[in-house]
Amino acid sequence: MSELCKWQHVQLEQLPLLRFPFKLEQLPKNGIYFFYEQGEVWGHGGNKLRIVRIGTHRDGNFRNRIAEHYLFDETKMNFGKDKPKPSDRSIFRKNIGRALVNQRKDNYLQVWEIDFIKRENRKKFGYLRDIKKEKEIESEITRTLKKSFSFRFIELDGQTERMGKSGLESSLIGTVAHCKLCKPSNNWLGNFSPKKKIRESGLWLVQHLKANGINEKDKKIILNAIKRTKTLYPQFF
Repeated sequence: MSELCKWQHVQLEQLPLLRFPFKLEQLPKNGIYFFYEQGEVWGHGGNKLRIVRIGTHRDGNFRNRIAEHYLFDETKMNFGKDKPKPSDRSIFRKNIGRALVNQRKDNYLQVWEIDFIKRENRKKFGYLRDIKKEKEIESEITRTLKKSFSFRFIELDGQTERMGKSGLESSLIGTVAHCKLCKPSNNWLGNFSPKKKIRESGLWLVQHLKANGINEKDKKIILNAIKRTKTLYPQFF
């Protein structure tokens, strides 16, 4: 699987590495994204960045997912006990927040875990919330993402082709998760995650970690997607 992981990394190196700030309207409406993190290098020789998260979305929602991760809409910080926090809408942000809170050995982790998108949770547990603290955590998550994370993407239409156990996303995740060479550094923030799967995999993910890696059919899809992406988004090259 390590050779497949290297192949996957190398092929994606053909694509630009985007850092904040960038323009949402220049991104595709459908695709798969690959996040990299400062200080995290692959295990295949040299100092190239390793993939730390792979994700996709429902049809037409690529830009919205990226916007939610980076919190492009700052008005979403105007939340209170009757509204969900931004990280309730982005599991990526939620996981970074978990690690930041756990790193400080803060008991607020128990409240952070609650999904306040659900009305019943807002009614039942809203009194536990420290909104000032949540806003401080959310701001720290945004700073961390903008400072330390970058991403590549491939355009890929077809929700069923991208998502789920049979979609390309799961095979891409399985490939890097099974690699015995790509490991997190000692300083990786994810080492503080309360989620065992994140700590052990070295990825900001808990799903599809045991999926089979990419096969020859997947390779063709990836190469065609890279070629298409390079053609349609010359502004990034």
